[in-house]
Amino acid sequence: MFEKILIANRGEIALRILRACRELGIKTVAAHSEADRELKHVFLADESVCIGPAPSSDSYLHVPAIISAAEITDSVAIHPGYGFLSENADFAERVESSGFTFIGPRPDNIRLMGDKVSAIRSMQAAGIPCVPGSDGPLNDNKKRTLDLARKIGYPVIIKASGGGGGRGMRVVHAEAALLSAVSLTRAEAQSAFGNNMVYMEKYLENPRHIEFQVLADEHGNAIYLGERDCSMQRRHQKVLEEAPAPGITHKQRAKMGQLCTDACISIGYRGAGTFEFLYDGGEFYFIEMNTRVQVEHPITEMITGVDIVKEQIRIAAGEQLRYSQSDINLHGHAIECRLNAEDPRTFMPCPGTITQFHMPGGPGIRVDSHLYNGYKVPPYYDSMIGKLIAYGEDRLSAIARMSNALRETIIEGIKTNIPLHQDIMADANFRAGGANIHYLETKLGLK
Repeated sequence: MFEKILIANRGEIALRILRACRELGIKTVAAHSEADRELKHVFLADESVCIGPAPSSDSYLHVPAIISAAEITDSVAIHPGYGFLSENADFAERVESSGFTFIGPRPDNIRLMGDKVSAIRSMQAAGIPCVPGSDGPLNDNKKRTLDLARKIGYPVIIKASGGGGGRGMRVVHAEAALLSAVSLTRAEAQSAFGNNMVYMEKYLENPRHIEFQVLADEHGNAIYLGERDCSMQRRHQKVLEEAPAPGITHKQRAKMGQLCTDACISIGYRGAGTFEFLYDGGEFYFIEMNTRVQVEHPITEMITGVDIVKEQIRIAAGEQLRYSQSDINLHGHAIECRLNAEDPRTFMPCPGTITQFHMPGGPGIRVDSHLYNGYKVPPYYDSMIGKLIAYGEDRLSAIARMSNALRETIIEGIKTNIPLHQDIMADANFRAGGANIHYLETKLGLK
């Protein structure tokens, strides 16, 4: 096992990684920006190193600074968390070539799945169902593009091959708008991702977003930990997640889970990963694979009893998976609400000083947050300030516990999206289960 790990991230996920390291008896180094000197995990880590000023481009995305921090602290491994450099194949390669262990997939896996075109091709080869589409990038042949769209059927969606997080996508409902949409998406993709390759898919109008959590080691073993429903979204950003997904049968879960683990083995995947699907008309369609730990990993941990972050570390250390698929049983239901420092109506970020902070308790309640009284939420990073997780023996008891927990939560000094989550918990359609990815935006009048 590693002696010392450098945590190359911030906020709640950095604290989550630190706690996992403590349980495994591993020393920790907190790599932080100048703006994050007072983060909770910085106080709790065995060592801390400032890696640059507040802008993430000069700190959390500054590869030489992170490598140097690992060198001067004698760290042996680097955990990237999620976001920032966690899915950057060049960074993973640099970490490994510098003599450290990257706690995540191999660089070639990240590169393969980070390009949406190559990811789709590899999943098709592995037998995973994909959304009908161009089966490759669009070229400059306008007639071919028009013919493809007619064959697929409108509406279609143009996607950037290197895109992610809801960026680099444009829906086209009629042929007259197709060629200009392709041109605009190409330009946006080049500007945002440095890669102007785009492809076309059938646009599923009312799907749900279902994802499967997997773990795989370097010895050819892989398991799936059930699925999550992430359909409550605003502008392609997840707001709330739950596990297991309402309405997914054991037969469906077993079939898709097995396909995902088979795909992991076929590409030689190592570490934690998530296969994301659109689910429509009883069918699953692959959209992408996230080659890192997910924000929503706690709900899977709650229903399986598997500590995903600790397993990530063990796998990176070269250990074999400690579980076989027969060991994995789903118990109860879990819901996660992402708590953001933002206006609950306008969704504008709301940085500031926490004047009063009290998290809820009671059976089945878990809080993953770096907040404390007096902490100053900075304006430089993502607005998420924590995650509230509720577990119950069934879905309705999990909703009831989450409703109570939201009422008990006190965060003063800034605005948060707690009122939005309270509204969702009381919503009849959410309580019934199975709402599609457009439901929340429609409810909020954004669509």
